Amino acid sequence: MFGQFTALADITLTIARGEFLTLLGPSGSGKTTFLNVLSGFEPPTSGRLTLDGRDMTAMPPEARGFGMVFQGYALFPHMSVEDNIAFPLKVQGRSATEVKRRVAEMVEMVGLGGHGHKRPAGLSGGQQQRVALARALAYEPPVLLLDEPFSALDKNLRGQMQDEMRRIHRDTGTTFVFVTHDQEEALALSSRVAIFERGRLQQLAAPREVYERPANRFVAEFLGDINILPVSGGRIEGRAVQTDAPEGDLAIRPEYMALSLAEPTEGNAIAATLQDLTYLGAETRLSLQTPGGVALVLHQPTASLPEGLAPGAAVWATWDPARGFLL
Repeated sequence: MFGQFTALADITLTIARGEFLTLLGPSGSGKTTFLNVLSGFEPPTSGRLTLDGRDMTAMPPEARGFGMVFQGYALFPHMSVEDNIAFPLKVQGRSATEVKRRVAEMVEMVGLGGHGHKRPAGLSGGQQQRVALARALAYEPPVLLLDEPFSALDKNLRGQMQDEMRRIHRDTGTTFVFVTHDQEEALALSSRVAIFERGRLQQLAAPREVYERPANRFVAEFLGDINILPVSGGRIEGRAVQTDAPEGDLAIRPEYMALSLAEPTEGNAIAATLQDLTYLGAETRLSLQTPGGVALVLHQPTASLPEGLAPGAAVWATWDPARGFLL
């Protein structure tokens, strides 16, 4: 707690050795506070933190031995790449031979061969990020904590660094705990995703499960577009549909809905009016509205759309009953 404000409430989770756990949520959800509790920078008001059964709750950050990568990289500007990576090893009192060997290994691991003599100012943002990763992993910490490390990178470079992050995690086997507010990044990188909202853990599961079987409406709406249709008496806006229960909110992801100009003879369907089309290259985003006023979004391959399709068209949104889930 911070004064009367509760930043985290009733958070209980176990992080498996060697996994890639991502803490995901909107600003102010508590994910960074949770990371700070793990690192030791923020003491919990109550509760315990253990590592392999050993209580670390009151242990200072330097005694935990965790690696940390910050948003701003925090590199030493007056040191070369090699000296930055060597710094934590020298603090630990490693021998000069061991430091030299380990630095060489890390430079190659993060793909910075030939750049070891350069200072941070002479590197691109992506290269600086790799130096920060190499420095944090050099002394082989049991856990690496990453606080939105790609937030300052442009989209293309961010994608490249995500690929690098997956490779480095696979090669090292280190436990990664990663904070982001980027849903796609979380789904792409993680073995599990912990979704936070207002200081509470809403769901902890594999990426496919949190996306395709969200635990509640917040998770469903937070992770990308979602279509939610109220079901009453086994019907949606008066039309009978196949669902697991006759009452509730039926959710369907946009990519699992299809557009039809004619009323389908099987599967679930609802009439709608096309409101807008957004061309995205290989894919087009369609905005629809049902007669009852429910807004729908469909993601369709551009090549599959009928010629001359335009706003105002009367259409049908269809979906496989197995693709819908009740919230």
